[in-house]
Amino acid sequence: MTEIILTTINAKWIHPSLALRLLKANLGSLEDSCEIIEFALRQPLAEKIQPLLDASPRILGVSVSIWNHTAAIELLEELNKRWSSHVSVKPAVVLGGPEVSHLPQNAGIFKYADYVIRGEGETAFRTLCENILVEKESVLSRFIDADNVDVSRIKSAYHLYTEEDIAKKLIYVEASRGCPFKCEFCLSAKDSSVREFPLDVFLSDMDILISRGVKTFKYLDRSFNVNIKRAIKIIEFFLYKIEKFSLSSAPFTVHFEMVPSLFPPELLRTLSRFPLGTLRLEIGIQTLNKNAASLIGRASDPEKELESLRLLAEETNAIIHADLIAGLPGEDIVSFGSGFDRLWAALYSGKQQFLKQQVEIQLGMLKLLPGTPVSRHREKFGMRYNSSPPYEIEETSTMSGSDLARLRNFSRFWEIIVNRGLVFSSDFSKNGTIFCNFLELSDTLFAYFGRNWGIDRGELLAFLRIRG
Repeated sequence: MTEIILTTINAKWIHPSLALRLLKANLGSLEDSCEIIEFALRQPLAEKIQPLLDASPRILGVSVSIWNHTAAIELLEELNKRWSSHVSVKPAVVLGGPEVSHLPQNAGIFKYADYVIRGEGETAFRTLCENILVEKESVLSRFIDADNVDVSRIKSAYHLYTEEDIAKKLIYVEASRGCPFKCEFCLSAKDSSVREFPLDVFLSDMDILISRGVKTFKYLDRSFNVNIKRAIKIIEFFLYKIEKFSLSSAPFTVHFEMVPSLFPPELLRTLSRFPLGTLRLEIGIQTLNKNAASLIGRASDPEKELESLRLLAEETNAIIHADLIAGLPGEDIVSFGSGFDRLWAALYSGKQQFLKQQVEIQLGMLKLLPGTPVSRHREKFGMRYNSSPPYEIEETSTMSGSDLARLRNFSRFWEIIVNRGLVFSSDFSKNGTIFCNFLELSDTLFAYFGRNWGIDRGELLAFLRIRG
């Protein structure tokens, strides 16, 4: 009997939730009584409602993130209507996840919850389920504050990826939790500890996933290369597996998020051995303005970080994805544009300028995630945020609302034109800087199409060709 249902609304169908699988794997004797039902953000609401009603569990666990907060409220609201009309017996609703862990207790989503687990749930969720289903005791606290788990003592969950997951989706894995840095826009600013999963067990799990045919490993580690020796051991493991396959085809791709200032020669040499199409690196630059970096508690050495990117671009076959954040305290649009140009020059140096889609720049907006200390700058820097998820910055004392609106359009058009390989970014380098030229183009595109989404690629390309 399925007494426990774990559910979430993933950003896309190809993004299965490792968090739900970890909760199920660590339920002890209740694991066999638990089922995972996942949905995608664009999936119609009716398709999300009916499977949960049909399952009729005694406990419904819902994982909530910044990206599915609004959709989760819609789901819970509709479920409550059905439960109220006795279409199905109402289960105990348990909310968890990074979004609800730091919201105030009067947040709207909590009116649909019987219990809220704030923090890591592998132990706390099992204890709650045992209290409800086994011991049949009343749980006194509605809000349950969970401590960080000992990752060496929890059960791995990779066996819960289905054959469909393996064949068609990204497979999320984690070798460590936490981040030693204290960037104020990130939840890791509240806890700088890094906890590492036992390496032998972890690599054994990876070996099994490779044998099952995983196509893409996506690491959730926020700073994979903090422990260089350990990082190289994991990388060497994947290189050995790749080298066992035919060099004529890429057996799988590995995606790491790495710190830009930590690329010693031995790490670069190891990364340079990955064949084309097997390595993707996400590098969080965030800002090249040292003053803005200092204000948010981010260690910054722009020249060292840019040099790391140049070396990665010139000496490895990695697809490099670099992030910048707009709207940080104290940074204006001129400074941001200068940083963008410097980042572009580093990434598109050497051979990379000839390889389509080999590098990507993602321009993101600063978000005031609940519980993050970046909120302390609100008054001094006139920082106004949208109060609804994803809580994006709308105005600062140094960047106007219109500036940020232009940068949102820039971000979207850069993504669909450059990052997705419609046009080479170097095509925008004539008669001025990349940033200024593309900002002007994105203004023109928005004025012409009236939107920055849902634009036919052919129509967009035709416009770019006419414009020259």
